[in-house]
Amino acid sequence: MENVKKPLPNATATLVLGICSIVFGCFIVGLVLGIIGLAISGNSRRMYLNNPSEYEGYGSLNAGRILSIIGIVLSSITAIYYVIVVLIIGAATLPWLEMMNY
Repeated sequence: MENVKKPLPNATATLVLGICSIVFGCFIVGLVLGIIGLAISGNSRRMYLNNPSEYEGYGSLNAGRILSIIGIVLSSITAIYYVIVVLIIGAATLPWLEMMNY
């Protein structure tokens, strides 16, 4: 009988979530998708590392994990950028609010 390897569970889902986290990285959605991608890849990674001869598709899982990490970093940078822009705009409007009160 041939050695038929089982596909890793959630490998494709992790890859799709990793890609989507990069595509939607300019929105907060990318951060959420990246975190979900990392979360669902943990159990599958442990399963493969415990018994690598039984499973296939580790490349997709690993690529999805890496893309999820990149998506989280990009989304975090974008979120920090948005916060800084809002703070700068808010600080720039303070003199106008003081002038309107007089």
